Amino acid sequence: MTALVEARKLCAGYQGVPVVRDLDLTVEPGEVVALLGPNGAGKTTTLLTLAGELRPISGDLLVDGEPSKAPLHKRAGGGLGFVPEERSIFMSQTTAENLRVGRCDVDRVLELFPELKPKLKTTAGLLSGGEQQMLSLGRALARGPRLLLADELSLGLAPLVVARLLAAVRAAADTGVGALLVEQHVRKVLEVADRVYVLRRGVVDFAGTATEAKARLSELEGSYLSGGAADDGAEPLATSA
Repeated sequence: MTALVEARKLCAGYQGVPVVRDLDLTVEPGEVVALLGPNGAGKTTTLLTLAGELRPISGDLLVDGEPSKAPLHKRAGGGLGFVPEERSIFMSQTTAENLRVGRCDVDRVLELFPELKPKLKTTAGLLSGGEQQMLSLGRALARGPRLLLADELSLGLAPLVVARLLAAVRAAADTGVGALLVEQHVRKVLEVADRVYVLRRGVVDFAGTATEAKARLSELEGSYLSGGAADDGAEPLATSA
């Protein structure tokens, strides 16, 4: 099966200074891939590079098996759904106006998140944080993407809302969408993920299935996912094939 997006020995960063080095990563149709790691590990840089927002410093970036240097707006036209960490909605417009601007299937959004139906005339800035994220994710999924890249869907949200968002991503994957999620709710994302990558100091220190990650959850959380752990000098985990 040809990967929707693939990084081969990818180095990425800013102004020629690498933040992520020698990255090998793939996302295939129908799977949810979790990208985990402490703050500053390079997760957002990876996502922005795969989305076409940042140019790679070196290495290869393949889209549907072909080298690609297309920017984000062209990738979006080719089936990429991108949900950045900052909620990508127009705060001064109503929910309905946000959906119209997004050129998406409104009925599909309301099917995914019926909580938004009574909020269609509400200014988006007055929605709760969870409703804003439902609007952002729902709009991305209702465009019918082939690949979804999402950065911290759960940031600052209640556990029940997080579960709703992740369930929507899992349901999309079950219809063939490939998804790469940068997430802070490790245990919750592992419930919907198929595979996992863990970044530490810009390199992959663990790559394996979600089942393998769950078996080593305490080790992963203690060494990589707690605040300040990126510089604690811990030995790297063995990377699964």
